[in-house]
Amino acid sequence: WGGFDEGLAAAQRDDYEAALREWQPLAEQGNAEVQFVLGSIYDNGRGGIPQDFNKAMHWYRQAALQNHSSAQYNLGVLYDHGEGVPEDDAQAYMWFNVAFANGSGQFLIRILDELAQYMTPAQVAEGHRLTKEWLDKHPPTPPPDPSCIPY
Repeated sequence: WGGFDEGLAAAQRDDYEAALREWQPLAEQGNAEVQFVLGSIYDNGRGGIPQDFNKAMHWYRQAALQNHSSAQYNLGVLYDHGEGVPEDDAQAYMWFNVAFANGSGQFLIRILDELAQYMTPAQVAEGHRLTKEWLDKHPPTPPPDPSCIPY
């Protein structure tokens, strides 16, 4: 197996089948960045690779377990839109919070505020509970200033 650079060269040629052959072993070995890239390929369907939200969820979740903030954000989007999973605002809220805690950016505060407007108080409370539960088990690296986390 070649590796990341060979997969990148294949993707730049729009040969995502070759890219997947190069990247799959790296993803299976736990490379969070490659897991995120595989999730993105399946999320969007690229270069002849069909869109597959179940595979996207799998790879995003693997990267999210390693605190990959972009994967966590994308999980929030999938839950928010009900793609690959039933639509679940509390789960979306949790993933957006977790992504924020891992450094995804201030733009998430606006997204969280907008999402909360469509949620019941019980759903928001569940989102807070899920966020705390996740962060207790998977502390951000480096730990954020607790006063900056919107949950």
